[in-house]
Amino acid sequence: MEIKRKVMCTSTGCIEYAPERYKKHDIDIIRIHVHFKGKEYLEGLDLDPDAFYKELEVLEDAKNNLPKTAMPSPERIREHFQKAYDEGYREIIVIAISAYLGGTYNLIRLTAEEFADKMNIIVIDSKITCFGEGMLAIKAAEMIEQGVPTETILKEIAWMMKHQEFLGVDAKLDYLIYNGRLKGGKALMGKMLNICPVVHFTHDGELCALQSVRTPKKALAKTCEILKEMIGDRDPKDYLLWHTYTGPSLLEELVEIEKKYDIHTNHEKVITSPVSGCHNGPWLAGYGLLFLRREDEPLE
Repeated sequence: MEIKRKVMCTSTGCIEYAPERYKKHDIDIIRIHVHFKGKEYLEGLDLDPDAFYKELEVLEDAKNNLPKTAMPSPERIREHFQKAYDEGYREIIVIAISAYLGGTYNLIRLTAEEFADKMNIIVIDSKITCFGEGMLAIKAAEMIEQGVPTETILKEIAWMMKHQEFLGVDAKLDYLIYNGRLKGGKALMGKMLNICPVVHFTHDGELCALQSVRTPKKALAKTCEILKEMIGDRDPKDYLLWHTYTGPSLLEELVEIEKKYDIHTNHEKVITSPVSGCHNGPWLAGYGLLFLRREDEPLE
């Protein structure tokens, strides 16, 4: 008898901010908490990202009023697993936010061990966040619906993780500095010289500056140059490319600049997770890129 399988994803995967067609996969969302101005929110449930970023753009004394994030509690994670068990699921694939970005992945992994005698729970460090993370969960859910064996699904997800990119520009360094991600002399010089880092995720899952460029416009142009090189001569049917952003102002500028580089997204834009935006701030725009494996490309 075939066992029932389910996919879960942390809320940073932005599935709830993505096109409606992805809701049909019934992916369970493990929500990360946001604390802001004396209130606690559950990402994707009672925190609207558009309104959140608009508020961050005009936030007075941002340094002392920063939004904070908190991991889901072990009790809440247990509830997700127990509910799945009670509904007859015996295998779960969990796609989690990059372990480099906090302890959520490790907490889910440890909590999953408590259910080892009941279910097979596979927790995957996505080594990315935002909709790149969500797309891994969506692809896993699609393959389950197609009856693909779990072993093959895990190999496919591993291939995709080696061929995923997040590329963006932080137009202002304020939130990176306030959150301690940019310190000392680098922070001071960055502010003085109007430096805008082009940020990306390494394939180990670490968010870092790929290049530092003066002025947002030049940084966006550099982002387009790098993206073109990443895509190379790959056919658009063999990848998904979408805009990722926090506030809308920088995205509008990116859309104009990318025309000069003949860049065409082939997936709807998806707003950045508020949990991620807490750290980067409301002035980020860039791309999510996910290659799709061709038949001539080996799975392993």
